Amino acid sequence: MRPGAAASRGGAGGASSRVAGEERALTSVAAGDRYEGGEPEDLPRLWHVTLSVSGDEAPLKEVRRALEQLAHDHPFLLTSRYANDHAEIRYWEEARDLHDAAAVALRLWGEHRQSAGLPPWEIVGLEVIDRQTYHQRISEGYGPAPATPVGVHPF
Repeated sequence: MRPGAAASRGGAGGASSRVAGEERALTSVAAGDRYEGGEPEDLPRLWHVTLSVSGDEAPLKEVRRALEQLAHDHPFLLTSRYANDHAEIRYWEEARDLHDAAAVALRLWGEHRQSAGLPPWEIVGLEVIDRQTYHQRISEGYGPAPATPVGVHPF
């Protein structure tokens, strides 16, 4: 096969007959075209996560510093709002499905409690929605609108 030519698929299971080291021809996909088999289930998607935590009162300065450290360590954090006894963290998570996104979110606070100096609060709420639902809510005016600019802010 000449370099740049498309490799053909052959044999059972669709194994490639391409020889190692040969180049493959790349094809482009027009905007709006969809994968013929539907959405591949193993590709990651974006999920909007809102994590709510609460507990005993802590000094506001310490809460703010801890949330700023968390945001510095993990720049995926979109916004955090806080008071002396609760906080809300909102961010986008890339995950294969809702279960994976929720599992990561449920570990976030505990796994970073020591490194960021987060208060010993418990998770009291979790919302995970897909990107389409997030944008639909915003367009209809009832979703988790970005009422607070990106960053760490008091309630």
